[in-house]
Amino acid sequence: MRSLSIRICVAVIGLALVAWAHPKSGEVGDADEGVFALRPETARVAALGFDALVADYHWLQAVQLVGRDQRVQPRQTASIARLIETVTLLDPWVDHPYRFATLFLTDSAERVEQGNRLMERGIAYHPRDWRNRFYLSFNHFFYLGDEALAAEVLEPAVDLPGAPQYLGRLLARLRSHSGGLEAAAAYLEELLRDAPDEWARAEYEKALDEIETERRARFLDQARDVFRERNGRDIAELDELVRGPERVLRSLPPEPHGWEWALDEKGRIVSSYYGRRYQLNLHERDRERRQRFQEQLATQQEKSDG
Repeated sequence: MRSLSIRICVAVIGLALVAWAHPKSGEVGDADEGVFALRPETARVAALGFDALVADYHWLQAVQLVGRDQRVQPRQTASIARLIETVTLLDPWVDHPYRFATLFLTDSAERVEQGNRLMERGIAYHPRDWRNRFYLSFNHFFYLGDEALAAEVLEPAVDLPGAPQYLGRLLARLRSHSGGLEAAAAYLEELLRDAPDEWARAEYEKALDEIETERRARFLDQARDVFRERNGRDIAELDELVRGPERVLRSLPPEPHGWEWALDEKGRIVSSYYGRRYQLNLHERDRERRQRFQEQLATQQEKSDG
């Protein structure tokens, strides 16, 4: 008992000394003002064997930092990144801090990639938690615009314990961008064969129905391209594809549900049953952010190559 007390006292004194020396040593760096965060590379030495205790201290600081203001500022994300890096280095078996990082490290492409690296560490230590793969997949898709990598990351999560049934449909949609509709359909058909219950079967059948509708809509897109090439203009209505001397089709393919094909407000060919195309939809603001992040990554790559 006495030995334990001595060790705790030593740890507290050590932590206090590090805190005192912290401003003088430049340890804070780009961290938020008033936040004490050990550099990850020195954290283990400074912890004096009390890795979990010091990790908890940094984790509490991260939580308090987020709760301090309604909106996290860029300077604060620098602190969050360092705090969570230190937490997960000292105690890599923690769980929630990994997902916490991906939620708040989103103000730039660099921060998103930091969050992704932390989540990859989380997956390494918690390989059977589907949520970690889901969060990492979301970052690759939503912030960085890499559907192929998002699908690759998400695929193993579908069969993990507790994974929701909608992951299969989400994966199929991601693959409809990166691997084509046929890859998405093949994956869904495999899921359908192994569906654990009728509810899951209905979900997968619905996704396959959407894919079939999209397949026919894309056939009409191809016919529309031919029409443009032949006539030097776009169609004003769908019937132009099948009537008059300028037609390119004998008839329109049947809409799978007995409804009609139509042009939506953006001029896209859609099924009147769904009223949309089969794709993951993003708000225009999110598209602009994704484009900005991709440009940031391209610039960073150019600098590293140069």
